[in-house]
Amino acid sequence: MSVRSYSKVWLHIIWGTQNREKSLTGKELRKKLSNYLHRYSKEKSIYMKINYVNADHVHVLIDLPTDKTIAEVLQLLKGSSSYWVSKEVNYKFAWAKGYGVFSVSESIVDKVVKYIMNQEEHHRVRSFAEEYEDFIKKHKVLVNR
Repeated sequence: MSVRSYSKVWLHIIWGTQNREKSLTGKELRKKLSNYLHRYSKEKSIYMKINYVNADHVHVLIDLPTDKTIAEVLQLLKGSSSYWVSKEVNYKFAWAKGYGVFSVSESIVDKVVKYIMNQEEHHRVRSFAEEYEDFIKKHKVLVNR
């Protein structure tokens, strides 16, 4: 019998566009980028349960593979997708340098999926900056380490 590594580590990851600019305009572009992220994740053996692309940020829910770090996953997703968007829109597109990663218990995966699915409705009343600040507070992230 071979020895294998097993894990189940759900991560809700959020990252924004450079300077939080609403540069991902048009639903068609956002839908194409969402599909691209799913395909690319599958190619890299990263299980992505859901994603949602907003005009100025992205939410994804992944199961972290045993052979990749969080930083590696983000480098893959952000690097590849910024290149893809640049080709699609014919100008130099960039994501912001940072990101937020929040652990998700198996018991609330469905709740997080619904939250990500309802981004359009959610952002009718709250900005990305407000949402992100709430995540930082809710998860008690120490910002001045």
